[in-house]
Amino acid sequence: MGKPINVLVVEDSDDDTLLLLHELRRHGFEPTHRRVETAREMQAALQQQSWDVVVSDYTMPQFSGSEALQLITGSKLNIPFIFVSGTCGEEAAVHMMKAGADDYIVKGNLARLVPAIEREMESARARLARINAEAALHHFAAIVESSEDAIYSKNLDSLIVSWNPAAERIYGYRAEEIIGRSIAVLFPLNRRDELLDILARVRRGELVGTYESERRRKDGRVIPVSIATSPIKNDEGKITGASAIARDISRQKQDEQDRLKLITELTDALRQVKTLAGLLPICAACKRIRDDQGYWQQVETYLSQKSDVTFTHGICPECSKKYFNETETTP
Repeated sequence: MGKPINVLVVEDSDDDTLLLLHELRRHGFEPTHRRVETAREMQAALQQQSWDVVVSDYTMPQFSGSEALQLITGSKLNIPFIFVSGTCGEEAAVHMMKAGADDYIVKGNLARLVPAIEREMESARARLARINAEAALHHFAAIVESSEDAIYSKNLDSLIVSWNPAAERIYGYRAEEIIGRSIAVLFPLNRRDELLDILARVRRGELVGTYESERRRKDGRVIPVSIATSPIKNDEGKITGASAIARDISRQKQDEQDRLKLITELTDALRQVKTLAGLLPICAACKRIRDDQGYWQQVETYLSQKSDVTFTHGICPECSKKYFNETETTP
């Protein structure tokens, strides 16, 4: 089996088409082709499937090579376009090359056909790879620009190379005033050993996992951050610097402190409540309670000291009835 190739042939001659296909098979290709000779047929062919190359005659009764080329360039399809014609003069060939054709071959010299197709297909693949790489780069740049995390990079001399908007917001430095400065400006004095350790690990090509640390803002305030650092390598695999992704975790730290404070307060409150547990020495007659110092106190006084309870001094229905009965019988 030969190498598969999809060829769109813009040609009004069956014989010339067969010669093209024969030349491709002779050089190890197994072509799948479609012959068109009008603009409508060509547009339909372009919409219905993808093509590796377009091979076009220059002059046809109902169509022309220049019109076919305009369809390709106008559609912005990444398909090599090669003229194969015996009627196109040198001046017209030069004009078509300037208009976007990839090559021009005389029908009497088809030996150039396959090398031209292979060269232009490789160029098309390179263009597609470049387009995809540029699209990926733009997409990544958009992610970096819109990220809520600070994303920045430095070279092996510890000089800051890039700085996204979130880094401006978190650290307080604008890109134009921080790029080119040492990354050490972000490290508090008590974190300089950490900086040296990170630089050493980056030079060894190690991925520094996410960890919590502290960084210094432009206004001098030290903030807690969650940060991850990774080495940056060029196309040859050589380490050229490092990238960092940092997140301000001041809010999380404050929430954690508030939570611990609440737990402490609740624990203290429970400890106070527990002081009322166990046996209470209470007088069976007057109902007073003996405190820890040995003094006898009213129940409400004792409980007020040991808890946050508040007493009201009303009279229950039974006592009220008894009180009024006694009042009525008193002479």
